[in-house]
Amino acid sequence: MNYESSKPTRGQLERLLSQRLQGLYREQLGHQPSKVTCQLFDEKLAVIVEDSITPPEQLLANTGQVELAQKVRSDLDKAIQPQLKALIEEVLSVGVLDLLSDATLETGRTGIIAVLDITPEVRNPEAIPKIKK
Repeated sequence: MNYESSKPTRGQLERLLSQRLQGLYREQLGHQPSKVTCQLFDEKLAVIVEDSITPPEQLLANTGQVELAQKVRSDLDKAIQPQLKALIEEVLSVGVLDLLSDATLETGRTGIIAVLDITPEVRNPEAIPKIKK
């Protein structure tokens, strides 16, 4: 096995990161998002977390306490950021220079952008052989 073939593909890294981030939300917030999508763009990572709003935040928003729900979400995002950063660095084996995140109570989505210090090393997926007719 050569060095190139031992590296994960971009898709494998994105899937592993999605699974690990979903687990982090479940462990730390007691709430499992329905879907986490990760996309690597050289030294940037975009993450979309679907259904990221916890039941207490939803309750606050639904009972007219939207400002308090937004404050709780903002505080939770700040509290979980060091763990998000560490997880991204562990899975991608690169440093995170900046981590930006925001959530929308109306849609229940959280968006996260990580600026990485270098592009993670990935192997290019092998070309799929064409089937001759």
